Amino acid sequence: MKILVLGSDGQIGSSLFTHLESIGHKVVGFDIFSNEEQDLRKENVLDGIVPSVDFIFFLAFDVGGSTYLSKYQNTYEFMSNNIKIMDRTFDTIKKYNKKFIFASSQMSNMSYSPYGVLKRLGEQYTEILGGLTVKFWNVYGYEPDLSKSHVITDFILMAKNDGVIKMRTNGEEERQFLFADDCSEALSSVMDRFDDIDRDRNLHITNFGWSKIIDIAKIISSKFGGCEIQPSDKVDDVQLNKKNDPDRHILDFWSPKTPLDVGISKIIKKYE
Repeated sequence: MKILVLGSDGQIGSSLFTHLESIGHKVVGFDIFSNEEQDLRKENVLDGIVPSVDFIFFLAFDVGGSTYLSKYQNTYEFMSNNIKIMDRTFDTIKKYNKKFIFASSQMSNMSYSPYGVLKRLGEQYTEILGGLTVKFWNVYGYEPDLSKSHVITDFILMAKNDGVIKMRTNGEEERQFLFADDCSEALSSVMDRFDDIDRDRNLHITNFGWSKIIDIAKIISSKFGGCEIQPSDKVDDVQLNKKNDPDRHILDFWSPKTPLDVGISKIIKKYE
C-alpha cells in the first residue's frame, strides 16, 4: 500500500515510517519540521498527495512533553495551531474519503487540559468520518526536535550533558511508557485490521505497566554511573495525578516487546 504519515519526523512518526517501509509499503512522509511548506495549518496543502495514497496516519500535532505542555497548552497559539491542523486535515480526508488512523491521547478525558480537550475533539471528527482513534500513553523514542522533548529524553540529555538529573516534579506521579518501535508495530497491526476492529472498544497503545517518574530517573542515572538526581518539591500540574485505566482490547492482536530498561538503553545510544 501507499501510506501517508503526517508527522513523519516525530518520535513516533519516524519510527513508523521506517517500520512500514521495512514490511514493504511505499511510505510518504509529511512534516513541517523538515519542510516549512508542509504546514498542515494551510488550506489544501495535502491536495497534491492525499488522492494517490491508500491510507493515512494522522500523527501530526503541536505538542511536546510535560514541560512544553505546562508552558504552552493554555495559550492562544497552541489552541489555534491544533484547531487549524485538525480542521484542514480532516477536511482533506473527508474530501477524498480516505481510511485513516488519528493519534489521540489517554488524556482526552481530562477536560481541564486544553491538550486533552483538543484530542477529544479530534476523536469526534474521526468517529464521524469513519476513521479509527488510537490513544497513546507516553511513547518514548529518539526526538530530533528537542524543543518539544519528553521526560525520558530530557533525563537522558541532563545525565549525559550535565551529570545531574534535575526533575520538574517530585517524581511520585505514575505513567505508562511504550518504546516507539513497539508503538509502530501496534499502529501497523491496527491498520491491517482497520475494517474488522470493534469500534465500541478503545485502542490504548501502551505497555500496560505503571512506573513512577522518579524510578525512570533512577534507571537513567544508573546508566550514567549513578549520576545525581535532584527531585523538585512540585507536583504534577499537567495530568494533576489523574490515572486512567487502559482498555486492554489491543492485546488481543498485539503486545509490547521492549522492556523499559532496554528501550531506554536504545535511546541513549541514539544520543551518543
